[in-house]
Amino acid sequence: MNKVSDASATNGEIAVINLKSAVQASWNRFWRDSQRPGVAELIVEQEQLSAQYLGDLGALDRLEILVNQFIRADAESSRIALVQAQFASMTHRFAEARDHVAKAELLGAPSETISRLSLSIDQACGTHLDLVLENRRRTSAESERLEDLVPLGSLLADLGEFAEADRTYRRALQVYQDVSPFAVAWVCFQLGALWGELIPEPELSRAAQWYRKAIDYLPCYVKARVHLAEIYSGCGRYEDAEALLRPAVVCGDPEVAWRLADVLNATGRVAEAEAQLNAARAGFEALLDKYLLAFADHGAEFYAGSGENPARAFELARLNLANRPTLRAFEQAYATATAADEAHAASEILAAARSRWGATTAFRLSSLGALQSEGVIA
Repeated sequence: MNKVSDASATNGEIAVINLKSAVQASWNRFWRDSQRPGVAELIVEQEQLSAQYLGDLGALDRLEILVNQFIRADAESSRIALVQAQFASMTHRFAEARDHVAKAELLGAPSETISRLSLSIDQACGTHLDLVLENRRRTSAESERLEDLVPLGSLLADLGEFAEADRTYRRALQVYQDVSPFAVAWVCFQLGALWGELIPEPELSRAAQWYRKAIDYLPCYVKARVHLAEIYSGCGRYEDAEALLRPAVVCGDPEVAWRLADVLNATGRVAEAEAQLNAARAGFEALLDKYLLAFADHGAEFYAGSGENPARAFELARLNLANRPTLRAFEQAYATATAADEAHAASEILAAARSRWGATTAFRLSSLGALQSEGVIA
């Protein structure tokens, strides 16, 4: 057992071996009987873990196969509609996800499951947040479960309530009773993102501490490695950043290749950096070709930075904003419009952001709120 922070967990490398074995066993059961109760749903959960923590984006391709096979077996059941909703939500096709949820409800799916999925979609899209917050508070107070506290913490962070978000995440660690390293690594990562990216004045040493804890729990946690490597690169610790990224290259996540290219460039290894940057560009375009909405924001970030294509960055950011008009999506769309010399579009985005978010604390603390205080918008 590893003791990190206030929670204990199974060794992360053993947990990953167990996950891979469980995924294979679940798929074997599915292919023997695709309608066996609970098997498809379990595969969705397991493959989501593979994508989220291992950077195994091939999990999306496998889940697409599962959904198609499931539909061929029985296209008119609430089980299938729920699986379709989960997969559509994973790939950020939120309008489709809502349709599948509505269909599942008509077909008699449990109300608790319908509510859970609907709340997740609303939160991801930045819609009906007052109702989402009320529900999240009530549910987490009643259950005191990590699974309910973390979405509440994430929502509070989105709303600019950073101190309460921090307390909520820490509470999630305190109440966790299981031994899976995935859940606690997830909370540690969220805390790292909170202090390193979401607050107006990032506290990078604090963020790095939480990212390191996430990696202590789960050494293969690709996102945590990437985010910690960014912090190390930013303060000139290139060797440490490279040591984090090299083992993760094999997963195929293009962000790993991108960040490694930045480290290589900074240390004068230009040819290898160019190879990694080309790999990142090809990787992003392959993902965008298959799952455009799921990776539009990541693609926009890449092309706004090392990918050096402001027009492509704005194209993707605008698509992401149309799909999920969160404050962060507005911020990215405005920044990429400005960088692409799309002044009229930038002005329209800023006005729309003010109309939708202007009354919130989050807007006041955001980069767009700063523009308002500087007189860019009246």
